[in-house]
Amino acid sequence: MNLALKDIRHGLFRFILTCFGLGLLMTVVLAMIGIYNGLVADALAVVKAPAADVWVVEAGTQGPFAEASAIPTNTRDAVARMPGVAEAGAITYQTIEATHAGKTLRLYVIGYETGRPGGPSEIVEGRGIGTSHFELVADRKTGLAVGDTIRLGRNRFTVVGLVEDAMNSGGDPAVFMTLSDAMTLQTTLDPAASRVQAARGTDAVKSASVAAVITRVEPGADVDLLTATVRQWKHLAALTQAEQEQLLLASVVDRARRQIGLFLGILLSVSAVVIALIIYTMTMEKLKQIATLKLIGAPDRTIIGLIVQQALILGASGWGIGLALILLVKDDFPRRVVLEPFNALVLAGIIFVVCLVASGLGVHAALKVDPATALGS
Repeated sequence: MNLALKDIRHGLFRFILTCFGLGLLMTVVLAMIGIYNGLVADALAVVKAPAADVWVVEAGTQGPFAEASAIPTNTRDAVARMPGVAEAGAITYQTIEATHAGKTLRLYVIGYETGRPGGPSEIVEGRGIGTSHFELVADRKTGLAVGDTIRLGRNRFTVVGLVEDAMNSGGDPAVFMTLSDAMTLQTTLDPAASRVQAARGTDAVKSASVAAVITRVEPGADVDLLTATVRQWKHLAALTQAEQEQLLLASVVDRARRQIGLFLGILLSVSAVVIALIIYTMTMEKLKQIATLKLIGAPDRTIIGLIVQQALILGASGWGIGLALILLVKDDFPRRVVLEPFNALVLAGIIFVVCLVASGLGVHAALKVDPATALGS
């Protein structure tokens, strides 16, 4: 007879409620882990999408993500002619708000040169941009569908394709358009501002520039030499892909990442205490039954097996329920929730250790109980 299972069946409803409550707690823990991973993934999504080797930006800045960067549009031609450069493309980034279907959308607009680095890495629905004007590719999180039209600035754009997981560090979904359209959107003032400028007798067009030039080097080319050469130009700076990613994590999302990490640590500590208290309380409630077992001559290993097995069943059930719930609802979160198998396994390991430690406390109390307690009222 397995005493652990026998005892669980005896108080099945209560045990199920306990497992479900613990499962909800594990859901919160897994959600925080996923949100932490999602924050990092979102921050790096736009940086990794072009698969660049070197980022050429404005001198004295750490752009185009950590700081604003503006360089002349003809920089791309100069960079493309440098030894070791296989491809180069100019790119712009800007955040705008637009209205669609009665809702206000906050969009991260990426302008790139078609046929050059900087465009969407993979189209999951529809096609890429095929004309020089008024087409765009949008992330699914925008809520836009292939064939929709949306007004950006003074022009209407048609959605021709969709991508996934393209957004900036703030979670704003991205839309891709041609560089010329993006620069028009960037440089042309809205009608009200244009009228003000016209009344002042000044030009109603802002200065045109790009945020960066991204390059891919030829196989075997020296990336460090290329960046060092670019840095010799007084008006330009250069960052390798690794430097750009590290800079983004260290500056743009560092505070939010540390705050979520701290909260996750507190949540894990609270969860460990709650699990330990549940297991210890379950053991204390069975002291009379344990005393009865000792009175009839049950060996210590039987009592230890009862407590440890129940603790592990409780922990495994809570972990399984939590994992099932978070996988069920993670796509409904406003920000991306990224949960890797490694994260779930680490949490399972933590729960296993906590259950063993908590059951150890219960075992210590159980083995000290006097068998004569079973004869009391």
